[in-house]
Amino acid sequence: MVRVELPFHLRKLADVDREVIVDVAGAVTQRAIIDAIEARYPMLRGTIRDYATDRRKPFLRFFACEEDLSFELPDAPVPEPVASGAEPFMIVGALSGG
Repeated sequence: MVRVELPFHLRKLADVDREVIVDVAGAVTQRAIIDAIEARYPMLRGTIRDYATDRRKPFLRFFACEEDLSFELPDAPVPEPVASGAEPFMIVGALSGG
């Protein structure tokens, strides 16, 4: 089981609390985590990653264990504390403006 912290706009869309728990079968990667989120919360499909490119959506960043994982390959394993459920995988909404 993997703990995932969602940004406010995705929590609102899925009608969930700040943190959700998803089951990930096999290797725990960014792709596997997002697949599990989208399977459990179908209303989030297409909000975290672009289906054409399989890349994260602009203005979303991925963090775990105080590391920015946003530019890691989708199939790279996440840190062990995330895979074991000790630390959350964080999806963070970025802000922009002038």
